[in-house]
Amino acid sequence: AAAASPPPDAEVTFVLPAGRRECFYQAAPGNASMEAEYQVIGGAGLDVDFSLESPSGRLLARERRRSDGAHTVEPTEAGDYKLCFDNSFSAISEKLVFFELLFDSARPGEEEEEEEEEEEEEGEGWPEALEPEDALDVKIEDIKESIETMRSRLERSIQVQTLLRAFEARDRNLQESNLGRVNFWSAVNLAVLVLVATVQVRLLKSLFQDKRPVRT
Repeated sequence: AAAASPPPDAEVTFVLPAGRRECFYQAAPGNASMEAEYQVIGGAGLDVDFSLESPSGRLLARERRRSDGAHTVEPTEAGDYKLCFDNSFSAISEKLVFFELLFDSARPGEEEEEEEEEEEEEGEGWPEALEPEDALDVKIEDIKESIETMRSRLERSIQVQTLLRAFEARDRNLQESNLGRVNFWSAVNLAVLVLVATVQVRLLKSLFQDKRPVRT
């Protein structure tokens, strides 16, 4: 399980009905790294309850009435992680929830890390004795390392852009909701003003009318 490659990153957007609780399961290899991030991008209050459990049933995180959150599990257990979103506290409003799961490669064990450190220490003492072919291999390894670093940074940039799109969607939904409320109450205030103006005009006219009977 420790040598298994991590699953691909996952992104999910779903509607959580009022008074409901939804759970998702994600398989993960052992001795890796998993990051779970969520964002409530629609619905009244923009909040939800969240919980994260390990494959052994241990509660790793629990949050109440939050609009967003991020949790990192390192190292992971081999098995299915359980992510739950709870909207049971809301009896009317449904929520639009976005979450993503990010995985990193399995981390080497302590023995492998020690071997790598020993190799690095040994390699520091004989760079001048390298043959041309060995130097070429070292350069190729440096290029591969640079490419791998660039790839990881590009992946992180994509993840940040995804989170920014989620924030943008949440802000847009909030602005549209506020715009609808402003338009509604503006219309109500306008109707009340017209009604009050009409009543006042009629009242003033009635004060100046002579209602005494005319004798001929």
